[in-house]
Amino acid sequence: MKGFHDKEKGIGIVYDDIYLINGARTPFGKLCGTLGGISPTDLGIFAAKGAMEKSGVKPTDIDQVMFANIGQSSSDTYFLPRHIGLYAGIPVGIPAVMLQRICGSGFETIIAGAEQIALGKASTALCGGTENMSLSPTAAFGNRMGYALGKPGFVDMLWEALNDTAAVPMGCTAENVAKKHNISKEDANVFAKLSVDRAVASVEKGYFKDEILALNSTVFEGEGLKPRKVFLPKGTKDFVKDENIRPSNLEDMAKLPSVFMKDGVQTAANSSGIVDGSSAVIVAHKNFVLANNLKPLTKVLASATAALDPSVMGLGPVPAIRLLLEMTGLKIDDIGLIEINEAFAAQFIGCERELGLDRSRCNVNGGAIAIGHPLAATGGRLSLTISREMNLRKVKYGIASACIGGGQGTAILFENVNL
Repeated sequence: MKGFHDKEKGIGIVYDDIYLINGARTPFGKLCGTLGGISPTDLGIFAAKGAMEKSGVKPTDIDQVMFANIGQSSSDTYFLPRHIGLYAGIPVGIPAVMLQRICGSGFETIIAGAEQIALGKASTALCGGTENMSLSPTAAFGNRMGYALGKPGFVDMLWEALNDTAAVPMGCTAENVAKKHNISKEDANVFAKLSVDRAVASVEKGYFKDEILALNSTVFEGEGLKPRKVFLPKGTKDFVKDENIRPSNLEDMAKLPSVFMKDGVQTAANSSGIVDGSSAVIVAHKNFVLANNLKPLTKVLASATAALDPSVMGLGPVPAIRLLLEMTGLKIDDIGLIEINEAFAAQFIGCERELGLDRSRCNVNGGAIAIGHPLAATGGRLSLTISREMNLRKVKYGIASACIGGGQGTAILFENVNL
């Protein structure tokens, strides 16, 4: 393990003998859709149990629980990582922690899990993120101290989450990237349609079946724990659909108005979908993998996090990926597959142009414009998806990355160990 830090370039680490074994995710439900009433904790329990089953790892094998959640949307969210661990069957003596780096939080759980393993504080880690954006509350800050007459002060926390009060709203950062790189609305729509077309094609060929859990109403129980009853809408059985994915065409997309800025390029059709869902993966040391005769998907080679001007936060993957390449001595052409979270179409295109990416290698199964972006769960989904695709395509190296609100970017480099 070798760490790196530079006040201009960012922070990073190159790992030794850390592996992503496998993982699982829930389907991603559209805003106020099938998963709209399921708490983020319960979504996380589904994903955690699925990840262990998919990896061939028993709950008793887990040494640490690292989970992320951004928009706290249930009354027990303070306890979220601990409850996920307990109800997933992980022994009571195993600690749990919640991490938060906004849209990079899912990645951060993998990074933190890998670092804990590298430090000798664990052999395995359950890493994941969970989000229910439909349940995001309407809040009244300061209500305990009373209201001014006629000013109860309620705010929609989901809407407020799209704002960066230090700089500009998230959508406007994408418009700033569009201006910087002369990206037109048509450019954004063409990319968005590609994302949708790829996602639709992947659904039709059954690609996501190997990572999506079939959800049903259930009761999560554990010794000494109060039962958690989970109810999906009446009549729902074996729910496996990413509800945000739906076919589109450029003619209809062109008719939609700009959302964030007059005559801007970003619309509802070329921005990431607001969805509910959870993802989880198992990260482990080589010794554990060998001792248990496991077949991991990928090796976690390195990770990097960088920061930049908040007004162009969507370009965050650029310095993070550049730092990854610098630390490992690789070039962008060495990377066979890349996943960059599609917060906004213009944001992806800006990263594509600055890094000189080959679009045919990027987001090959569609991205967040089509599938959706459940904030804390996205990093886990991207890491699992790219690890699976690297094996299917026999690609040696892959990078998964995301921009982060406030002006940051995180990226993880994976190596295919099954070539």
